[in-house]
Amino acid sequence: MNCKSIALLTGLLMAPPGSILAQSFLGACPVFPANNIWNTPVDQLPVSPNSATYVNTIGASSPLHPDFGTVYDGEPNGIPYVTVPGTQTQYPATFMYQSESDPGPYAIPLNAPIEGGSDSTGDRHVISVDIDNCILYEMWDAYPQTASWQAGSGAIFNLLSNNLRPSGWTSADAAGLPIFPGLVKYDEVLTGTINHAIRFTVPQTQNTFVWPARHEASNLTGSQYPPMGVRFRLKASFDISSFSATNQIILQALKTYGMMIADNGSSWFIQGAPDSRWDDDDLHNLTTLSGSDFEAVDVSGMMVNANTAQAATCDLNDDGVVNSLDVQIAANSAVGLGSCVLGDLNGDGVCNAVDLQRVINASLGGACIVGP
Repeated sequence: MNCKSIALLTGLLMAPPGSILAQSFLGACPVFPANNIWNTPVDQLPVSPNSATYVNTIGASSPLHPDFGTVYDGEPNGIPYVTVPGTQTQYPATFMYQSESDPGPYAIPLNAPIEGGSDSTGDRHVISVDIDNCILYEMWDAYPQTASWQAGSGAIFNLLSNNLRPSGWTSADAAGLPIFPGLVKYDEVLTGTINHAIRFTVPQTQNTFVWPARHEASNLTGSQYPPMGVRFRLKASFDISSFSATNQIILQALKTYGMMIADNGSSWFIQGAPDSRWDDDDLHNLTTLSGSDFEAVDVSGMMVNANTAQAATCDLNDDGVVNSLDVQIAANSAVGLGSCVLGDLNGDGVCNAVDLQRVINASLGGACIVGP
């Protein structure tokens, strides 16, 4: 380290750990680690050079649509989920896409709610979260049998891990991503903030995917079509002050964390969990936004490794700047006084002097270097 770096570090090594990134919890389980790309703000990232093209392809004048609420067509409106204890019976499952599905068994009750209802002819997603072991179970096109499940595809995620699915594998979602972390949930609104990106659909995608997606679902090769996994955010200039408190929370999340293309579907449809407490008329006010209010962002600078959802940033306390507070967190992690949750910028599994030096350099005005 140079003299300026050493001066900045002086007095920080024994300081108490600073704050860390916000993240969502379900019971005692985090919905993936705090440094997972789902939980990482994108409000300071550069706009993608393809942003205008993607917006026009999806529909610059097409409205934002909250694809969730109370009841639609006689069934709960949205993608439902259930929480289960670690003692939940695990059932075997067979899949149409067996080679790209986790074999199970799956701790999903046979009476778990199915998207669209038991007679649905739609996507029929079913989701269960084991809140004792922090395991997420998801299926697409799911049909309960006498003592098993039959589905199109299925995926199991450890909520304590940043591991991604093998490259090229689908999940219960076309992009090979988990569904649950991208759902808007009413209980999050009650806390006053949504601390994650939101899942959304577009009519047509390119036959490729970008990190953190793992799978494509298209034959289209044109560069005007966005790949699976592209992240968008609501423009910072969009004034949300006239919206209800509930909608402001959703819109602020779209500014801070954005939304990720997860599947083919209708333009700008964001997904959430059904809940009788939603006000459908109020949610409908979100349709006054249109595609032109959004922009695609480039998250590639946060990718440490293509095979992990870990997002690296030198702003370790998520306050919008890299300064001595972030150096403090990195220093504590490097000497074992804080957990190595956020500061592993080079992706080698440990927090050490290499990572600390990168945070120091960024705090002095340099670029935040991530990856090997």
